Amino acid sequence: MVESEAQGRLPGISPVSVVDIGSNSVRIVIYEGLSRAPTVLFNEKVLCGLGRGIAATGKMNEEGVERALQALKRFKALSVQARAGTMHVLATAAAREAANGPAFIDAATEILGTEVRVLTGKEEARYSAYGVISGFFEPDGIAGDLGGGSLELIDIKDKTYGDGITLPLGGIRLSELSEGSLAKARNFVKKQVKKVAFLEKGRDRTFYAVGGTWRNIARLHMEFNNYPLTMMQGYEIGFQDMMAFLDKIGEDEEQKDPAWQAISKNRRMLLPYGAIAMREVLSIMQPKSICFSAQGVREGLLYSLLSTEDQQQDALLVASQQLAILRARSPKHANEIANWTGLMMRRFGVEETPEEARYRQAACLLADISWRAHPDFRGSQSLNVIAHSSLIGITHPGRVFIALSNYYRFEGLRDDHHTDGLGSIATPEVLERAKLLGGLLRVAYLFSASMPGVVGALDFLPSQEKGVDLELVVPEMYGDFIGERVEGRLDQLAKLTGKTLAIARV
Repeated sequence: MVESEAQGRLPGISPVSVVDIGSNSVRIVIYEGLSRAPTVLFNEKVLCGLGRGIAATGKMNEEGVERALQALKRFKALSVQARAGTMHVLATAAAREAANGPAFIDAATEILGTEVRVLTGKEEARYSAYGVISGFFEPDGIAGDLGGGSLELIDIKDKTYGDGITLPLGGIRLSELSEGSLAKARNFVKKQVKKVAFLEKGRDRTFYAVGGTWRNIARLHMEFNNYPLTMMQGYEIGFQDMMAFLDKIGEDEEQKDPAWQAISKNRRMLLPYGAIAMREVLSIMQPKSICFSAQGVREGLLYSLLSTEDQQQDALLVASQQLAILRARSPKHANEIANWTGLMMRRFGVEETPEEARYRQAACLLADISWRAHPDFRGSQSLNVIAHSSLIGITHPGRVFIALSNYYRFEGLRDDHHTDGLGSIATPEVLERAKLLGGLLRVAYLFSASMPGVVGALDFLPSQEKGVDLELVVPEMYGDFIGERVEGRLDQLAKLTGKTLAIARV
């Protein structure tokens, strides 16, 4: 039997790999293809600590160099095995600053068989900006990318960015320069951060935190607060809450709280220095909130390779459309539902913001991705897949809206233990909109047998009948689709909305 191409992969695109040679870790990420919403096929890192010792010796330590070169040999083999058509290789602070950096780059180039781009500090800041631009809907604030050797800061407004700056404040470098003294580290950071003239322009905007150390601070915050959704992308913390938590990290020298077990031992020692760097930046900037990004230099590089037209696409809707193609019974039907519900929300008196409309469209595109599951588990599967998917361009409350809309679509318009945790993330208004959308989906999918060509002909219109608020108007040619189950779903929707509903044939 000849093995066929995997049907769970998008057609027409070829894998692309990105190797990131950082001051702390060396990583390969192989993506399904160049896309506005790239999906990771394979991801592996090795903590080589190339930046260790540079502050004292000016060189990358030999053991770290050897480990990195061995890792690159494996990464090359992995890239070939995954059929990656292109490999991009980036190197950052350690490689550009160490005296033995050029020799290391030559050896890496020979192993990988392709150019190794040693980024300048400004280039690193720019790719970090692209990463945030690619991962957030209309971002507005300052992005900070903390690596092992340096910190890059750059101002972002939607799809534009300013001149970035690089500072010698990476976690490894800071721990070595301060000789393990948090007080010395804090004084050094303060002097460096004062150089960043544009930080004060970030007041009451958002600080986008990029980099492994800062993401682990976010994870620790989640653990301390029993946060129900362990997704880094889009996790947001208010300014005062963040400042208090950063102080707590610095004071907790013993790290005995069980929450610390969620952080790897290799990362724990750097967290206090990452907390100091973030705190001093925030104390000058005074943003309204801190938002954590899983999108960084690697994703920024891929974004920069897209055409201008592709860059303008909505990453959330692109990813949702891709999942519909791969998993839904009918992607065409999913698109019909997305268009139909936009009009129906207005029929029920709901006016959406542009961002809310995006979330509703995404929810509709994803509404049938669990149809292969047993009927008893379609709701919980939808909830878990959507809540924990790698969607970008979405806030955590937005993610909850999409997940719960589809849970209600399968399980009915009620709350239970599946919804309690996630429900705490969103406002009551968001939850009510999720139930309304779920109720509309319950009607549309049942009426149409989940197939295209019918839903667009349906409409809810004000009734001329006394005691009836809205009528589901059904063209006569689709009259046979009406039945007890449809009427039952309308009754559920009526109870939810407080409106009297009926069916009218025309």
